[in-house]
Amino acid sequence: MGPRKPKTPTRRPSSPVPRPSRPSPSPRQQPGSRGRRSSSPVPRPSRPSIHLGTSSLHRRRKFLWLKEVKKLQKSTDLLLRKRPFSRVVREICEKFSRGMDLRWQAQALLALQEAAEAFLVHLFEDAYLLTLHARRVTLFPKDIQLTRRIRGIEGGLG
Repeated sequence: MGPRKPKTPTRRPSSPVPRPSRPSPSPRQQPGSRGRRSSSPVPRPSRPSIHLGTSSLHRRRKFLWLKEVKKLQKSTDLLLRKRPFSRVVREICEKFSRGMDLRWQAQALLALQEAAEAFLVHLFEDAYLLTLHARRVTLFPKDIQLTRRIRGIEGGLG
């Protein structure tokens, strides 16, 4: 190794060097166009860029589902439709009653639907807590299965 050369300190000028000011081209103008419009259209890329407008579209979608969730949390309306729910209940009842056609009161069907929806909402809330615990955002079927397993028979494992 030879002797080291001492580093010369780099000095900055005490006053900034004046530069000629020129307007920066807008994003739509080409650098060589100088603000004039040509009669021929500017060639566009054949495929739109992936990054154009995706953030605003994503933000809009995010707020749309968030707005829907808040609206559903405020309401006390039933989430499932009454006719399809009553058909499912009657079909299950027919299987367990050995072919006998049983009649259902409207109030009994509504009470059963209220209980079923409350059970499902509570199940999804608990399953989503497991999803967050696993540091995920997407709810997987394994989260619901684990929730039912943790609850046991009393919690509706059946």
